[in-house]
Amino acid sequence: MGRNEPAPQGAPSLASAGLVLIGAMAAVAAAGTVAVGVLAGVMARRIVTPPTSRADDTRVHAVDLENGTITLAATADSVLPGDYSFWFARDAGHARLGAILHSTATRVTRRIMNVDFGDLVSASAGRLGGYSFLGPWDLGLDFENVTVSTDRGDAPAWLIPSDSPSGRWVIQVHGRGVRRHETLRALPVFHAAGYTSLLISYRNDGEAPPSADRRFGLGDTEWRDVEAAIDFAVRHGATGIVLMGWSMGGAISLQAATRAVHDGRLLGIVLESPVIDWADVVAYQAVLLRLPALVVRGALTVMGRRWGRVVTGLHLPIDFPRLDFVARADDLSLPILILHSDDDGFVPSTPSRRLAERRPDIVTLVPFSVARHTKLWNYDPAAWNRAILTWLTELDSARPALGPGN
Repeated sequence: MGRNEPAPQGAPSLASAGLVLIGAMAAVAAAGTVAVGVLAGVMARRIVTPPTSRADDTRVHAVDLENGTITLAATADSVLPGDYSFWFARDAGHARLGAILHSTATRVTRRIMNVDFGDLVSASAGRLGGYSFLGPWDLGLDFENVTVSTDRGDAPAWLIPSDSPSGRWVIQVHGRGVRRHETLRALPVFHAAGYTSLLISYRNDGEAPPSADRRFGLGDTEWRDVEAAIDFAVRHGATGIVLMGWSMGGAISLQAATRAVHDGRLLGIVLESPVIDWADVVAYQAVLLRLPALVVRGALTVMGRRWGRVVTGLHLPIDFPRLDFVARADDLSLPILILHSDDDGFVPSTPSRRLAERRPDIVTLVPFSVARHTKLWNYDPAAWNRAILTWLTELDSARPALGPGN
């Protein structure tokens, strides 16, 4: 065919074929952009929306109450050594499980330590957790039900006094989607160290009054409830306060330490499986869900912009740079103890390690390798308690005289 010869009838020219191809590619790209946008919106909304229920994700194969055993499907959590809580029948029942007696590639048989309530025999599935205790009464400690006055209203809390009041207090801040019961595991070690413990609730956790938008601020708003707890502690005799944050409670505690008015009464921070950088957590979850990086960036953008409230329901955007304490390492001044497992499964330990590397002068990192998320005490209570008690002892040695200016 010559240069000037027309194309045969019925066959598109190269130019027209190119236009068709470009149009098809544009349609695919547009569809892809829409899909990414939808996924980003769904992810953003899910992150900031308090869960109303949690799935029973572990199958129950057999229960033998006479011999005190339960056989579960083998999962990353069910095969871990240690003592754990087991919620079943959509949280209508609760048991405490202990040692592993037998295991195969697909099943694990554990000791039943106690059935607190519910019909475990008829349970077909449940979920393992780290609670272990349902209240201070399970630990045999004196306690008082109190309320902390926040700008959202009165938030319930448990107050566990030390045997010999010294002015040293610890405020326990639980994680996302759980309640103050999560922090009960820390009571014995702090009680042994002479600390009064205040186990608080905060906005949108299902116990404290909700925020106006009923959405998590990922620490960017909840810190105000910790500030209120600090005020409560000071009014009741606290002269030196340690904050302990679990998972998202770590992000909340770090915000409180750097934003709350506390007149120098804060002594240090203990972080268990903490969120140090939310962007890293969102990226990690996206990898687990096999979502592209564009979805991560989109979700962070949606949560961090005012226009994103149409999707998320947030009244105010979340300031993610302010929540990144790897980047903000120089803004920290209090001694910090971090307990984190490298196989966490929800919140990656990498930011914890980076913070420890950037601030070795104030950060003590005690890494675990096999303990999962917020289950370090359950996996190895001796090592966990020892790490906290050693750190508290060093903290007290560095500040022997506690007072409002210390």
